[in-house]
Amino acid sequence: MSGAPGETLAASWAVYGAPLAALAPVPAEAIQVSPLTPGATPMEALGEASLDRVTVQAPAGALERAYVLAQALRVLKPGGVLTALAPKTLGGSRLRGELEALGCPVAETARRHHRICVARAPGAADAIAEAIVAGGPRALSPGGLWTWPGVFSWDRLDPGTALLIEKLPALAGRGADFGCGLGLLARAVLAHEAVTALDLIDLDARAVAMSRRNVADPRARIVQADLRDPDAAPGGLDFVVMNPPFHLAGHEDRGLGEAFIAAAARALRPGGLCLLVANLTLPYERALEPAFRRWRTLARRDGFKVLEAVK
Repeated sequence: MSGAPGETLAASWAVYGAPLAALAPVPAEAIQVSPLTPGATPMEALGEASLDRVTVQAPAGALERAYVLAQALRVLKPGGVLTALAPKTLGGSRLRGELEALGCPVAETARRHHRICVARAPGAADAIAEAIVAGGPRALSPGGLWTWPGVFSWDRLDPGTALLIEKLPALAGRGADFGCGLGLLARAVLAHEAVTALDLIDLDARAVAMSRRNVADPRARIVQADLRDPDAAPGGLDFVVMNPPFHLAGHEDRGLGEAFIAAAARALRPGGLCLLVANLTLPYERALEPAFRRWRTLARRDGFKVLEAVK
């Protein structure tokens, strides 16, 4: 391997997510492999036994976490070091057992309410392969929708999205689905023949990949982007639909939904329509009030509400 020392180090080290530097420092040039980072290198694209170190901020979901740990072991060279950490209430208390189930001896420490586990490759090849299959993309049924553990509501149609689909008015023109997930809401939108174009936008590269399988419509453009970025969405839209997230790193963050509402206000033309669904407890009306000319509640059911706002 050639290049400057920093380049050599970065090329041999991957990081998944954003672990606290005080708990698991990584070089700034390490290869980012998280699907929640636009522009990251997918870990699935890395060759087997190609890296010396991988540091993982382990996700909270059990299938997703086992998949990420297994992929990390797959890409490590024999003797390569995997450092995995998570808050103990968000999967950290299970990390050691999960790594041992993948065939690795583990050294564990605890700091700042996190569990930090260090293991060495290679692990057990059969167990690693099984975890990758179990946590990877799959069709829900023969010929059915494609999904991937870790994507929002990956194994069911969540009731909020179902309510929004039920209450969709007649839609026309150019629109966007903010936080498109698997593409279920987008499919309902594209059933409206007067819709001429629809941008599906999601931060999660896995959601983008599954939407590309699930939404086979020439009017759809599917992109990975962070809607907190002012340039993430096109302008002059006739409508925006969304079921905005309100969790970040396992914790409630109402600012995400507020950022989606601000993005919709920027993207819509005057008179454009924003349709969103949210938990009844989330006070998104306060964010709609200054950004839109008027708004109203279209429906309330099963702990959810559908809000309609006009730019």
